[in-house]
Amino acid sequence: MKNNIIEIEHLTKRYGKHRGVTNVTLAVQEGDIFGFLGPNGAGKSTTIRSILGFLNYEEGKIQVCGLDAIHNHEAILKNVGYIPSEAWFYPEMTVNQLLQMSADVRKVDCRAEKEMLCEKLEMDVNRKINELSLGNRKKVSIICAMQHKPKLFIFDEPTSGLDPLMQNTFFELLSDYVKMGATCMLSTHVLSEVRNYCNKVGMMKEGLLLCTDSVENLTKSSAKRIRMIRNKEKLDYLYKGNMNDIYKELAGYDIQDLLIEEPSIEEIFMHYYKKETSDVNNMEA
Repeated sequence: MKNNIIEIEHLTKRYGKHRGVTNVTLAVQEGDIFGFLGPNGAGKSTTIRSILGFLNYEEGKIQVCGLDAIHNHEAILKNVGYIPSEAWFYPEMTVNQLLQMSADVRKVDCRAEKEMLCEKLEMDVNRKINELSLGNRKKVSIICAMQHKPKLFIFDEPTSGLDPLMQNTFFELLSDYVKMGATCMLSTHVLSEVRNYCNKVGMMKEGLLLCTDSVENLTKSSAKRIRMIRNKEKLDYLYKGNMNDIYKELAGYDIQDLLIEEPSIEEIFMHYYKKETSDVNNMEA
C-alpha cells in the first residue's frame, strides 16, 4: 500500500471577493507523477502555494510527507524541490554562485548532482543571471529544484520557455528521480505531458477540482472519432452512440470513405472541461 505524500482536505482560499479555490480534496501517492491539469486561472498555483505554506487559507487541512503544511513549513521545504511558474533570481550572480547559495541554504553538498544536471541541460555556470534567456533561466530553476535530490518535486509549468529537446531532457531527468523513489506533482496545461509522463491526474476548473483518477481510467471512452466522406461531403465528429447503430444511420447515403478511430487524449480531457461542474463531480474517484 503506497503512502500519501500530499493530502489535501477541503482546501478553500479566497482573495477578498475574488475566487481562489473551493473545497479541494486530493491525494498524491508515493512514486506518482501526478498531473495537475487546468487552464490559466483554474486554481492550480493557489493550491500549490498553499501546499508549500506560502499562502494562508481560510478552510481545510494539508499534510506533506506526514507534516502539517502551516506548522511545519520549513521542515517540509527541506524535502521539496519547487519550480514556480515564474522564477526570479539575483541578476548579478553567476549561475554557479546561485546554485551554490541554494545548496548552502539547504546545508547539502550538491556539487556532483549539480555538475550532472548542468551537463544534461547544457547550462553554462559562468554566465550571469541577467545575461540568460527565458529558457536558460528555467534551466536554472530546474537545477535548483533537483540538485539536492528531494523526496518531493512540485513543479508549476516547468517546461514553459524550454525548447522541445530540453523538454525531453527535463522529463528524462524527472523519470530517473522518480525511479529512485521521488514523487512529483506536475502542474501543467499541456495535455501531451500528462499523456506521456503522468500516471494520475487531477483536473481544475474555476477554482474547483473536477475529478481525480488514473490517466488510464480517464482515457477510457466509448466515444469514437468518425471521419467520412458522405455524399461528397467531408465529416469529422465524435460519435457517442451505440456502434451497432451507426451503420443503420448511414444507410441510404453514398459513403465514399469511412474511418473509425479512438479519440485523442486532448478530446477526452476537453470533454470533462465542457461538462457542468455538478455533473463532473459525480465522477470523482
